[in-house]
Amino acid sequence: MKIHNVHQRRFTAPAGEVGALLDSLASPDDRLWPRESWPPIVLDGPLREGSRGGHGPVRYAVALYEPGRTVSFRFEPSGIVAGLNGHHTFEALPDGDATVLRHTIDAECGLGAWTRWTLVVRPLHDALLEDALDKAERSIKGGVARPARWSPWVRVLRGMMRRRRRA
Repeated sequence: MKIHNVHQRRFTAPAGEVGALLDSLASPDDRLWPRESWPPIVLDGPLREGSRGGHGPVRYAVALYEPGRTVSFRFEPSGIVAGLNGHHTFEALPDGDATVLRHTIDAECGLGAWTRWTLVVRPLHDALLEDALDKAERSIKGGVARPARWSPWVRVLRGMMRRRRRA
């Protein structure tokens, strides 16, 4: 089965300014990843091809890094994404006088991983990515026009995860 998931936001800002957000991923000054509300991205070294790590139970390795343009992570076959064979990618794409910040997941998986994706991972992933785009907007514009809101299902899943971590 195929998973294709895209989140993006268009900013009236130069590609270099938006691309700098990508370059800050997993750093102490990360201006994109919403680590204030979600598990931070932690890598075994600086952001570079071959670095390994993840966020929370999601494990991956940096498959491609073009500073200021693209960061692509290859899923590792463990944790909550066990069974997903593919990538998740951040891109800063020039678009006329603006730049689109896009995150894409492209993966293949079996029925079990697809069911886990559909019921648990996708709702959490979608909420996290909208929070990341809000953080990017705050970094570029100083505020967020329409902040994302977590659905009741995301709140339930996060509560279950919190209780599980405490146990």
